[in-house]
Amino acid sequence: MAPPKLPLPDRLGIPGPLVLGYLGVLLFMVGDGVESGFIAPYMAGHGAGTEVHASYVITAYGVTVMLASWLSGALSDLWGPRRVMQLGLAVWVVFDVLFLAFALGPQNYPLMLVFYGLRGFGYPLFAFGFLVWITATAPTARMGTAVGWFYVAFTGGLPTLGSLVAGVTNPWFGQFGTLWVALGIIVLGGACCLLGVRERTGFARLAPPEVRPVQSLLSSLSIAWTHPKVAVGCVVRVINTAPEFGFLVFLPTFFGSELGFGQGRWLTLLAVIYGTNVLCNLLFGAIGDRIGWRRTIASFGGLGCAVTTLTLYFVPKAVGGNYPVAIIMGMLYGITLAGFVPISALIPALAPEHKGGAMALLNLGAGGAAFVGPAVVSVFLGPLGPAGVVLVFAALYVVSAVLTLYLKVPERPEGPAEPEGPRTPVHADPVAVRTAADAAAT
Repeated sequence: MAPPKLPLPDRLGIPGPLVLGYLGVLLFMVGDGVESGFIAPYMAGHGAGTEVHASYVITAYGVTVMLASWLSGALSDLWGPRRVMQLGLAVWVVFDVLFLAFALGPQNYPLMLVFYGLRGFGYPLFAFGFLVWITATAPTARMGTAVGWFYVAFTGGLPTLGSLVAGVTNPWFGQFGTLWVALGIIVLGGACCLLGVRERTGFARLAPPEVRPVQSLLSSLSIAWTHPKVAVGCVVRVINTAPEFGFLVFLPTFFGSELGFGQGRWLTLLAVIYGTNVLCNLLFGAIGDRIGWRRTIASFGGLGCAVTTLTLYFVPKAVGGNYPVAIIMGMLYGITLAGFVPISALIPALAPEHKGGAMALLNLGAGGAAFVGPAVVSVFLGPLGPAGVVLVFAALYVVSAVLTLYLKVPERPEGPAEPEGPRTPVHADPVAVRTAADAAAT
C-alpha cells in the first residue's frame, strides 16, 4: 500500500503546523519594509534637518535591532518563542504609534531618536522568535529547507515587497499616510502568526528548568572566545549586510533626486535589487555545496560585492542617470550579495559541538549590520560624501573576503556537514534552538 501523500506545504519543506506563521512573517516584514526606501530622506525633511542627522536616528535603531537579534534566541529558550513574538509585536506597535504621533508628525527630532530607536527591538524579537519556533519544530532532514523558506518570507518582505507597496501607496496616501498603512500590515501579520499557529512547542520554555536567565544569555556569547573563528565569522556577517542598511540612508537621495529617477522608480529599483537577491539565494547555496563554502563567500560574496558596490554607484553616475543601466547594476549587486548565503552553513560547522551558540553569535552579527551600516554613513558622509562612503563599503567587502579565508573548517572538507542522526529533543541543550543567523544573508 502506498504511503499517504504529504500535504503540499510539507512537500515543499514548510512544516504544516507553521504555514500561517510564514505568511505572518511575510506580512510583518512587508510592513517593516514599506519605509525602507524613503524613511531617511523623509526624516531629513521633517525634523531631522539633514541626511546625517537622519542617519543618527537609523543608527540608534540599528543598536536596538542588534541587541534584540541576540536576545531573541536566549529569551525564546526562557519564555518560549510565542511569548517572545508577542513582545516583539507589542514593542513595534506601541513605539511606532509614538514615533508617528509624537515625533515624526510634530517633527520632534529628540523624540525621533528615542521612539524610532526603541521600535528597533520589535522586528527581531518577532521574526527571529518565529525562526526559533521553526528550529524547534521542523524535522532535521528538512531543517535547511524550512529555514530557507523563512528567509524567503523575511527578505521577500524587507525590503522587496515592502518597497513595491510603498510605490503604490505613496501616491494615494502620501509618505506619512503610508507609514500608517504599514502599521496596519504589521498588525495583520502579527495576528496571522499569533492567532493562526497553534503548534504547541512554541508555547513553552525550551531550555531545561535549571537554566537561569543570566546563564542562558552568557552561553550565547562565551563561544566568541572559546571558538575565535566563530567570532571572525560574526564580523564577516556584519559586513555582509552593513552596506545594505547604509545604502538606505543616502541612496534614496542619490537615485531619486540627484539622478532624477524620482521616488517611484527608486522604490522599483530597490525591489529589483532584493528580488534578484531572493531568487539567487538558492543558486549560491548549491554553488557553495559544489565548490566550497569559504570559496563561494570570499569570491562571489566578498570580492563580488566589492566590485558591484562600486558599479552600483559610479556607473549610473557616469552615464548620466540611465535607468536601465541602474537596474542592471542593481541586479548585479543583488546577485553577488547572495554569495554570502553559505555563511550560515560554514559558521556552525566551525563549532559543531556548540552549533546553537554559533548560530546565536551569527545572528548577533546579522543584527549588528543594522547598526554598523548607518554608523559608517554617520561618520563618513559629511567629510567624504556619498562616493567616499561607497569606497569605504567596498573596502569592507574586501576585508570580509580576506577574513573568510581564515574560516577553514578543521579536519573536514569544505561543504555540508555529515548527515545528522535522529534529532535531539529541544530540551537537551539550552542553546540548541538559538535563532539561526540570516541564512539568506540579505
